[in-house]
Amino acid sequence: MAFRVINPVLPGFYPDPSMCVAEGNYYLVCSSFSYFPGLPIFKSKDLVKWEQIGNIIDRPEQLDFEGGGVSRGLFAPTIRYYNKKFYCICTQVDRIGNFIVTADKPEGPWSNPIVIENAPGIDPSLFFDDDGTCWYTGTRPAPEGPKYNGNWEVWIQKLDPETGKLYGEAKGIWRGALKNCIWPEGPHIYKFFGKYYLMHAEGGTGPDHAVCVARCDTIDGEWCGKPANPILTHRHLGMSAGVINVGHADIICTTENKWWMCCLASRPYGEGENRVSNLGRETFLVPVKWENGWPVVSWETGLVEQAYSLAGHVVERSFEDADAVIFPSIDDFNKPELDKYWLSLRSRNPKYLNCTEKSGNLRIYGGKHISSPDGVHLVARRQTAFSYEASTQMFCNFSQENDAAGIVCFQNEKFNYRLQVISKGKLCIMQVVKACGGEDEILAEEPFALPKNGERMVLRVVAEHQNLRFEYGLDERNMNVICENVDGSILSTEKAGGFVGSLVGMFATSGGNQEDDKFFADFDWFRYQNNGKEWICK
Repeated sequence: MAFRVINPVLPGFYPDPSMCVAEGNYYLVCSSFSYFPGLPIFKSKDLVKWEQIGNIIDRPEQLDFEGGGVSRGLFAPTIRYYNKKFYCICTQVDRIGNFIVTADKPEGPWSNPIVIENAPGIDPSLFFDDDGTCWYTGTRPAPEGPKYNGNWEVWIQKLDPETGKLYGEAKGIWRGALKNCIWPEGPHIYKFFGKYYLMHAEGGTGPDHAVCVARCDTIDGEWCGKPANPILTHRHLGMSAGVINVGHADIICTTENKWWMCCLASRPYGEGENRVSNLGRETFLVPVKWENGWPVVSWETGLVEQAYSLAGHVVERSFEDADAVIFPSIDDFNKPELDKYWLSLRSRNPKYLNCTEKSGNLRIYGGKHISSPDGVHLVARRQTAFSYEASTQMFCNFSQENDAAGIVCFQNEKFNYRLQVISKGKLCIMQVVKACGGEDEILAEEPFALPKNGERMVLRVVAEHQNLRFEYGLDERNMNVICENVDGSILSTEKAGGFVGSLVGMFATSGGNQEDDKFFADFDWFRYQNNGKEWICK
């Protein structure tokens, strides 16, 4: 049972995957948008078990995300290994554009970004040819002017990866497999069996997403698409399918000469109009074989399945099968640094978020309102299943009116739920706040007696599919329900927009000027536990 690929290999918000093989190991990196640290990188020895070994963007001096929306920031990285060096190329939209970082070891440290000048568009990729020439591949608006929204093209140009300088002719090579294609994106070029192959996504990142392929005898020649394009999609299955939005792929050949493709997809759940994708776009693996010089994906069914043998055959997933990647269920914050899977919004200043001021605690000082474009003090982790429980034990050192802290179920700045304790004069109020479209609405509130002598309170959110319940108490054995039967579907991409998935975590907001305020909240532990191992919900 251990030797099977269990999907999704990265559950939760891990979109735009890219893979490479290096010295017998497999490495995978994903988009992270405006979260910090950015570009999580995973390692596997067998494609079955994956471990996060770091984040490629993990230092403030590498990139500045302040002021950017949650779904801006870092788009679609590509990771490659060449001549004993790791390369990651990516786009920071609205800021420096396309850039490269390098490392001698995949866990880092990674270099500061090298900006690629005169490289319009997004979704850059690298291809190292047999003669050592490095080619930049990206997607850009049709140079003569787009005739319709999404009228883009894949283009190539030679690149010096050490300096970021493009040279030679920039040439558009492909505008998609289907007539009037929209958004040909996520392009990757390879050389297999003496021919060049271009794999890309098209149709947009939603339900019409698809993976297509073309090939050419020379990299700058006339490209020909596979007659059977797309080679992978679920768009023909409709919105009731258990897996949707399939696309944005990369391909590798294993050390055992087997071929695998990583791709993104979403798993919706709920009923009716509330059947939506809170988890965002996740990372899946599917097997590939070759026929007549073309790749055939998941050849037994043509679909993304829940489990495969390492030979590429569809197999049943057993309830006893462990997930491909396992994150700790509880963090007691006993280490001086936060673990690799924790995210903050845009930045993480140790002056305001740290595990060192009070031993065994995460201290978060009051920041700006959670909808602010900067100065938000939040530490959260990805939602990774349809149903879960998340809880924390917290102490608040209130300083002034409207200081608040607690648990947040966060999709973006305008769509979130907050179970918070807020200071109101001499009173302390427990609230459930709903942000839907930018306006805050108090769903429930109760006066709450502050614990004496530094005692702590426990906050908990329970998600049962799209049904949320919020609880609080002085200890886990004596919890009070403050609000239940709350609609969780607003925490989905379909309702909130953007490209990210849902997170759950801790936050603190100041009632006044955060620079002068002494308000902070100490979190003794945070527990996240998935309830059930459902593969899909129909």
